Amino acid sequence: MNFDTFVSKELCPEDYQILLPYFKMRYSHTCENILVSNFMWKDYYNTRYIRDAHGLIWIMDVDGQPGTMVPLCAPEDLKHYFEVAQAYFNECLGTKMILYLADKEAVDLLQLDTTRYDVKADRRYFDYVYDARKLMSFIGKAYHKKKNHVNAFMKNYDGRYEYRSLERDSKYHDEIMTFLKKWETERNIEDAYHRIDYELNGIDYLLTNCRYLDYKMGGIYIDGKLEAFSLGVYGKAERMAVIHVEKANPEIRGLYPFICQQFLLHEFPDALLVNREDDIGLEGLRKSKLSYNPIYLEEKYEIRQK
Repeated sequence: MNFDTFVSKELCPEDYQILLPYFKMRYSHTCENILVSNFMWKDYYNTRYIRDAHGLIWIMDVDGQPGTMVPLCAPEDLKHYFEVAQAYFNECLGTKMILYLADKEAVDLLQLDTTRYDVKADRRYFDYVYDARKLMSFIGKAYHKKKNHVNAFMKNYDGRYEYRSLERDSKYHDEIMTFLKKWETERNIEDAYHRIDYELNGIDYLLTNCRYLDYKMGGIYIDGKLEAFSLGVYGKAERMAVIHVEKANPEIRGLYPFICQQFLLHEFPDALLVNREDDIGLEGLRKSKLSYNPIYLEEKYEIRQK
């Protein structure tokens, strides 16, 4: 296959506005369908791409070998760009294609021949999707404990806390990164893949390149000090808020549900759904995400060419 007509580039923030239309060609409802998320994890996966006028194909490094995600294109073009991606891997990279984090709609559209491909669900990367109105109010029996924790926080820190919307400005960089590094040290999460380290590096990248990118940030301050931070993006077409980052001082009771609630109320008041991403297979994170009572999980699949 001739790839001379394709633009081949590394992911760089200056191209944000050029790349954004590709993400609107088909809404997958997964966090990978948010351009900001791909910038956040670009160094972890060494992300680059090839594209033409109608589609974009990812090239990434996963566990030391090339991988890809679902091509960005219109639904009717998905089979074509899947074949283009496979040809690129076979002919240019000299390897069989492995496609990660495929949403169920894409798998259904592709209707792959199981004699040629292995297709399996990967529970570690299912996104947790919630009713936004319930997370904004914590009303109902299922949210009784969350509501109690929030009320305890508001009582214990009455007159000492405030929520602040943080505009995309480099002036917040040092304050946010200082808070996140302290959070990382105190949490001491064991992860063989060092994703927490790369997550912080990714947040640093977003803050450093804030003039090119589009996202919302907010924080809870106690006695004038940042104690909780969140960063996310809003999809107007889906009325879905996608929460990429949510960190809080774990020693302060109720602070996690409070930043969850306040970030939605202040930054995404029109949202109907909230995607709080996956649990990457960490048991503690899975327990936490389930405690917020998701209305469904957005399934993701791994596709391997045989």
